Amino acid sequence: MKSHLLTATAIMLLTAGLAAAQPVETIIVTSAADSGPGSLRAALATAAVSETPSQILLAAGTPVAIETTLSYEGSASLSIVGTGQMIMTGNNVTLIAVPNGADLTLTGLTLVGPGGFDINNRGDLDGPAGKGLFIGVPIDAIGPIHLNLTDVTVKNVAGHGVHISDCSLADACGGGAGGGGDGSPASLVINATNLTIDGVGYGRFDADGLRADERGPGSITFTAIGSTFHGVGADGVELDEGDAGDITVLVVDSVFSANGNYCDPSVLGAFLPDQAEAAFDDGTTAADAIPGPITDAPDNACIEREVDFYDSGFVAEYAFGLDLDDGIDLDEAGDGSLIATMLGARVAGNLDEGIDFDEEGAGDIHVSFVATSAEENTDDGFKMSEYGAGDVTGIIDHSGARANGGKGMVFEEEDAGDVAVTITNVTTANNDDSDDTGVEVVQDDDGVGTLTVVSSDIADGFDVEGVTVQ
Repeated sequence: MKSHLLTATAIMLLTAGLAAAQPVETIIVTSAADSGPGSLRAALATAAVSETPSQILLAAGTPVAIETTLSYEGSASLSIVGTGQMIMTGNNVTLIAVPNGADLTLTGLTLVGPGGFDINNRGDLDGPAGKGLFIGVPIDAIGPIHLNLTDVTVKNVAGHGVHISDCSLADACGGGAGGGGDGSPASLVINATNLTIDGVGYGRFDADGLRADERGPGSITFTAIGSTFHGVGADGVELDEGDAGDITVLVVDSVFSANGNYCDPSVLGAFLPDQAEAAFDDGTTAADAIPGPITDAPDNACIEREVDFYDSGFVAEYAFGLDLDDGIDLDEAGDGSLIATMLGARVAGNLDEGIDFDEEGAGDIHVSFVATSAEENTDDGFKMSEYGAGDVTGIIDHSGARANGGKGMVFEEEDAGDVAVTITNVTTANNDDSDDTGVEVVQDDDGVGTLTVVSSDIADGFDVEGVTVQ
């Protein structure tokens, strides 16, 4: 009951301030055909010329099979309501596109692509990889832009399952805090209830289950309730806020599992150098004496190469690795903060970190994890990293980290801010190959670090630096 009350409160806060209800034009889809009278495509064309919000109702019937993208070219709010119908395509195309930043609500629909994609059968070689749903935000949008998904499933598309982009570079926007591009002043508000994204993102590099790119001064607000992000080629969820706005996240009773394997180690391992990493004394190894960038892999973007040099110009060390991805990945790069609450979440079997939150700039990281588990992820279970002058605060209650390849829980502040973490009724075990790193808390600069431990069983130990344990 408690989680339902929290959910209702959050939704009311997220929807507060919306404009008063306007008259809604209702259009009924009576045909399962790709086009023509009564079809969904015709209904979208009718809604596009309306100056008031439209509601499209799909009458019960057979699946809608399409050859090309269903595009809504309007700017007024649109709602598409089904009763479990499937919208499907055998082509590598985006199923639904909203290029003009209209508010969109989808209910009771399943979007299905052709499937069969992997790193040896890419979907981006002869054109863009198809997505389940794409919303483009114009550069002059004021917003906020709302996307509401309820009882929706997205499967088997080559690219992102759901992509909302407030970025002038579109698919070239780039992931992580370092991604470029400009954006509008609009904020993005994304609500997902009983959303399932499964088996998407295997047709191109860095294709996520749900992806939001925000490159203007606006913020990203994301709520996921009872949702599942499984078997995605890149991150299950990736939210990138590259300017002054905040990222605010509420996740309730949701699952992030088995994501991040597009850069398949079983395929790409053969393309790595025999010696994938090495270190050298100064004056012994020139740059042309070490392995160069990989150019003959099925997707060269998957293979990372890092080289460090001495001041003399000789190589200090190099390392090659595969770019695998996370369960949920949040990146905030401007002056805004990253604020996240996860209740009853399960994060398991992802190919990089389970939970990976990064903040660069003057903002803070404030996180709460309640009844949330991170298990059998290839790298860290929970990882919070703050690289500017902001603070890191974390509350972890009745949660756990088990059998992760990296550390169980990481909270690090690498500049002048403070770090304060409280763990209550937390268990960790067998993380980092059982190398005594269940919980790591680090303050690397002039700030104050505290770790408070209450009624917890950290079987694989603590690793603290610049931090007082209470």
